Amino acid sequence: MGGYTGDTGDTGDTGDTGNLSRGIAGWAFADRVDLPFISEASLAQQRLNVDGFGDRRWAPEWAAWLTLADFATTGWQARIAVDPPAPPTEQEMSDLVTMAVDERPDALGEIVSQDQEFMSYFLVLLNMTPASHPATFRLLMIANLVATCAVMHFKGKYNRARPSQVCPGLLPPIHVPGHASYPSGHSTQAHLFAVCAEKLQPAKRESLQVLARRIARNREIAGLHYESDSAAGSKLATDIYAILSDEALMPRPSRFAAAFAKAVAEWA
Repeated sequence: MGGYTGDTGDTGDTGDTGNLSRGIAGWAFADRVDLPFISEASLAQQRLNVDGFGDRRWAPEWAAWLTLADFATTGWQARIAVDPPAPPTEQEMSDLVTMAVDERPDALGEIVSQDQEFMSYFLVLLNMTPASHPATFRLLMIANLVATCAVMHFKGKYNRARPSQVCPGLLPPIHVPGHASYPSGHSTQAHLFAVCAEKLQPAKRESLQVLARRIARNREIAGLHYESDSAAGSKLATDIYAILSDEALMPRPSRFAAAFAKAVAEWA
């Protein structure tokens, strides 16, 4: 998608979520070659007094970058502690082999479906669409992008080998992402979605957390992550939210706080 994050979808949920907002992005029209619309009487001279682009017109994926820029000023790298991963134990490898044999055939549909995009699972669980709850969708897009940034920092720091590099026989049924294993991007993003969403709909906390854990575990069943990758992603999501929601750390006025307040109002 033009103007999006390209093929980083194998990080987690950054690949195709832009398509979720295409329906509210606007329209494009063909114009006449011999009589362009602007040539109609008085249109070329028309000027409107427009005060700025307008917050509501910002596409959610681009608005998220503004909050990411704010997050970057908080010194978050020093505020979030992600412990180094221990070398995989034989028990961890044995567990992954067992999952591949016993669970992968049944889980394959979900594994493939959640490979490039899984925010839609949360939207359905919340009973919303990007059009019905645009502020909530923007909030989730912020979570999506900030989680990607943070998880890539720690992947680069620890550079953990993928399980299928250690045990090639795991043979993941989908593309192995082109970056390190720890922490899990899917786990980080899914758990951050859940943390944000449960603040809006507390009654759905358990189902949101179950969904996040299920998405993370499917990546283990696929042979792409260790359980410790998923656990680190879950903790990282909690730490990220703590910084995003701390108005003493985020630049003022806080774009995240404003986005969150608008999302809350949609569910009032």
